[in-house]
Formats: sequence, structure tokens, C-alpha cells
Amino acid sequence: MFGNVYQGKRVFITGHTGFKGSWLTIWLLKLGAQVTGFSDCVPTSPSLFDTSGLGDRIDHQVGDIRDLQRLRQALMDAKPDFVFHLAAQAIVSTSYAQPIDTITTNVLGTANVLEALREIEHDCVAVIVTSDKCYENVEWPWGYKETDHLGGKDIYSGSKGAAEIIFHSYFHSFFNREDHPVRLATGRAGNVIGGGDWAKDRIVVDCMRNWSEGQPVEIRSPRATRPWQHVLEPLSGYLTLGATLTSSQALRGESFNFGPRSEQNRTVLDLLSDLSVHWQFANPNEAYRVTADIPFHEAGLLKLTCDKALFHLKWESNLGYHECVKFVSEWYYQFYKTKADMFGLTVAQIEQYEAFATERSLVWAR
Repeated sequence: MFGNVYQGKRVFITGHTGFKGSWLTIWLLKLGAQVTGFSDCVPTSPSLFDTSGLGDRIDHQVGDIRDLQRLRQALMDAKPDFVFHLAAQAIVSTSYAQPIDTITTNVLGTANVLEALREIEHDCVAVIVTSDKCYENVEWPWGYKETDHLGGKDIYSGSKGAAEIIFHSYFHSFFNREDHPVRLATGRAGNVIGGGDWAKDRIVVDCMRNWSEGQPVEIRSPRATRPWQHVLEPLSGYLTLGATLTSSQALRGESFNFGPRSEQNRTVLDLLSDLSVHWQFANPNEAYRVTADIPFHEAGLLKLTCDKALFHLKWESNLGYHECVKFVSEWYYQFYKTKADMFGLTVAQIEQYEAFATERSLVWAR
């Protein structure tokens, strides 16, 4: 996988205790990497980080990315070959309740990571992860490409757009020379679902919690359309980007979208109905209840164009919609119904994902 570039390498991940960060940590361990994680806390209870016992499997460093001195020291001590920056305040509703915390975490935190990277003197690749919400969403029916306007109507979107602007300012001010030891780029993705997510105000999380107790879930926007993708899809993109940067000077400072195939655009109602099948609901209508209360702005449509990733990275998404739904449902069903070994189950899903990619001759799976 990924040309075997992560085998035996030192990898530094910010936000490793979060949903995406934990999946990335587990995948990198499977790829043979030595992982150091940097995070201020475990953001949810339960969490994939705790249920998979990651704290005992890696070098787990506790710190806030807004603390530049603490971050700088942890990065220098780790001497990483790769850095993946995922630490963020990632919940739209929380950004309304805590706007300053969201801005400082997502914008100043990103700036601190970039500032700390300036002091690295050995060869290192850094992938800065933002979000598809960094785009100014005008709800047009086609996908956003990397050259479209940044920004947003809500604090979360604005913070992600600002993080991208800070990245490009730092790149052109400090990293834009061929002999610089640090090669870096950004990755943008969204609408990510998968086992082990317990963040608030996320539809899949609410479903699994309620269904495990035999209760229907309340949904705000049943007709809202999203390009749903399993968490392993963007992670395969980030890992592909990191691997490609090790041998490509031309992609330094670039940004890349990572999203699913267009056929994965489904409504919230479609997703819930399909997920409920795996939870043995005789009637999908019993699995949810529609409410009309939307307390904050929420986009109806946002999808990405991933042509740039295909052209430059030879990256393509892997799973079909129904495969994605099955992965998600089975993970949570095993957690709530059988109390299985969740680290082992997560690794098994990664192995199945890799097997699908190999069968489909995806370039990044070599």
C-alpha cells in the first residue's frame, strides 16, 4: 500500500484522539509506522481511541495545538518523517456556541503547526487537513474545485477557509523553495461517516445511539443531500498525498479534494433507511422521526470535484455507497451488540478496504 513508504517511518499526528485521527493512527500502525500523537483530550466518551486501546499502542502526547511552545517541543522530540495535522474543532453547532474557541483552534492551531514545521531541518512531509466546508457554498449542483472561492456563512466554514488562507500564506512566505526540507500540502474532505464516531450533532452517531436503545432518531433536514463517504476514503487520499510528496516537488503548496463517487449523493432520509436495514428494523419508518427545528444554518448541498487528485495523485475513491453503509452499520452493531475487540474489527475493516482497492486495481493500493 502507498508504495510501502510508511513502513518503519516516524509519523506525527495532531488530533489523533478524534474520529478520523484514530482511524488514521490504526491504519498507520498496520502499515508499520511509528506513531506519535498530539492532542489535548479524548473528545468523546465512548471513543474509538479508548475502545481500541490506542493510548498503549503509540507515543501519546497531551497538549493543545494553541500552545506553540508545547507543540514545537513535541514535534522536535518526535523527529517525524511525516506530519498529519487533523486537530480541529469540527462541529458546526459548537462553532455557534463557542465561536472564539473554534477560530483559535482551527486558525491559530493551524498557524502553530506551520510555525513549528519551520524549525524542522530534516526531510519531512506534512499534510494539513481542513474540510470541504472551506468553500463559499452557494449550493450549485456541481462540485467545488480547488480554485473556487473560500469562505462561508457560519463560523466553522469561515475558520476552515481562514486555515487554508493561512496555509498558503505560510507556504509562499517560508516553504516555497526547492531545497526546503519540509514539503507540505492540504487535503479537503467532508461528509465522513464510519464506526467509532461519537461526536454530537452527527446524524449517523445519533442513529446508532438511539437504535442501540431501541429508540427512533430525530432528523432536522431529511431532504438534505450529501456525498456520503466512509472515513477510509479521505484517509486513503491523505496517505496518497503524503506518499506522493516524498518524490514530487511540483505538488508542494497545493490543495486537494478527496470525495466519493457522484453516485454516493444521497439524502439524509435515504441514508437512514439504508442503515436501518442492518439494524433489523421491519419498517424503516420506525427508525426515525422528522422535526422541523433547524437552530443554525446548514447547507443543503455541498460536493467536491476530485479531478485534480485523480490527475496528479492517481487517487480514486474505493467503496460504493452500499459498501460504505455496510461498513458503518456492521462496526456499530458489533460495538453495541457483541462488545467485540474493536481494534481487531477496525483493522479487519481496513484490510477489507485494502482488498477491495487491490481487486479494483487502484493505483494507490500498490
